[in-house]
Amino acid sequence: MNKKVTGIIAYCTWIGFLVALFAGDKEGAKFHLNQALVIMLFSLLSVIPCVGWIWGIFMLVCWFIGFIAAINEEEKTVPVIGKIKLIK
Repeated sequence: MNKKVTGIIAYCTWIGFLVALFAGDKEGAKFHLNQALVIMLFSLLSVIPCVGWIWGIFMLVCWFIGFIAAINEEEKTVPVIGKIKLIK
């Protein structure tokens, strides 16, 4: 898989992330792999009662921003959590 396809697949569920991580162009799409992982991990906080649904909507917006950036082959960070680097 090339850089663009790897970046797009990384945002499609945990299975898509793992496929992109192990079978895709890891070096070329490292930015989108990191962004997708951060978004997925922080999305787990949406189970918190009362505040969680607002956080869940924010994470959905972040997911759309990252997904559209991967389609356009841009390295655009998502708001608030975009500077966190888990994959180096």
